[in-house]
Amino acid sequence: MAIMRHNARFATHLLQSQYPVPDQLPDDASLVFLHTGKIFVPKGGKSIILENRSPDIPRDLMRNAMYLGHRGSQVYYAITIPDGITFLKEGLFYGVRELFGLIPDDELAIAGLATQMIHYDQTTRFCGRCGTATVPSQIERAKICPSCSQIIYPRLSPAIIVLIQNKNAILMIRGSNAPSGRYGLIAGFVEPCETIEQAVHREVREETGITIKNIRYCASEPWPFPDSLMFGFITDYDDGEVSPDGKEIKTAEWFHRDQLPELPPRFGITRTLIDEWIEGRFDQVITSRE
Repeated sequence: MAIMRHNARFATHLLQSQYPVPDQLPDDASLVFLHTGKIFVPKGGKSIILENRSPDIPRDLMRNAMYLGHRGSQVYYAITIPDGITFLKEGLFYGVRELFGLIPDDELAIAGLATQMIHYDQTTRFCGRCGTATVPSQIERAKICPSCSQIIYPRLSPAIIVLIQNKNAILMIRGSNAPSGRYGLIAGFVEPCETIEQAVHREVREETGITIKNIRYCASEPWPFPDSLMFGFITDYDDGEVSPDGKEIKTAEWFHRDQLPELPPRFGITRTLIDEWIEGRFDQVITSRE
């Protein structure tokens, strides 16, 4: 295992789930407001996303409050502002990625959780088995079908991201939707009945045509876009010629430390893996074959 210094910005370790949740929205609740997946930041003063409950918030909005968790005795909720509802507070709505560096990391994590839970709420309003409207569980973060008793938990989509070393170079790719000139690392979702390690091998082979060896786990990161859990690895080149698939990957090249292309922003695990390699923190790792 490679020990990596990684700040998982969307890990909401400061919030703890407590059940049953309050029957009514507490008067001192901290609220996060969203519209079309974007987070409200009030105008003026320090940029924060948390609002205290106040009388000028329409009562209809309160009925749709989504429980996020507790921080000590303080309770947090996310509230969606539907189209057609007048929101009297002054401010702007930001995508979660846009909030990086604008608000504290603990609030960024809450923003990510809020978008993920609202997405979960909006996509599980009816039972997928019988079509009955679901209701929130009173004992855990879940929904229950009152007709067939199916329990629907928030979806988590496991995904991998991998840094491939080849002597003094790493393989970097430019995806079909990436900004011009910006390179990143190979990543992809884990498929049914597949281990995490198998997913690493498959994604590398499918996207670049090469084989790898010596997979080492580094760190994980919640990625609420909308519901991924990223597992980060480093590995070594084994064999084959780099041949991008031409669909998801437009370009794949080996880059040395002193000739790197434009890198992703210092926002998530992709850049952390690259920065750790640049600093040579993986050079002395004792590898173990699978």
